[in-house]
Amino acid sequence: MKSKQAGITLIGFLIVLIVVGFFGYMAMKLVPPYTEYMGVVKAMNQEATDGVDGKTLDQIRRELSYKLSMQYADDNSITPSDITITHDNGGNQLNITYDKQTPFIYNIDFLIHFSKSVPLQGNIAQ
Repeated sequence: MKSKQAGITLIGFLIVLIVVGFFGYMAMKLVPPYTEYMGVVKAMNQEATDGVDGKTLDQIRRELSYKLSMQYADDNSITPSDITITHDNGGNQLNITYDKQTPFIYNIDFLIHFSKSVPLQGNIAQ
């Protein structure tokens, strides 16, 4: 009676391990920018619910920058020029658009583009 071999060979196991390790390392590099983005979204929602009656764009940027620092958002990622307010028929919109460059391996980097808009309550001072 012959026995059949079942399972994975050592070479096959090493290849699977390398692939899993590669994607695990990629996840380790990509998770921090996305958690930072979640902090940005939370800070924007806090600013939107606080209201902006009578505040200028500079005051809104200062308050939002303070809230971003509480959410551990990197100061190098989001500059005051990335924070804009647009006016449309439905009211005012707070917009943040920024790019995050994350080094990966050797000369390979990830460039992640983030953009978020939330409606603001109240009127902005000019």
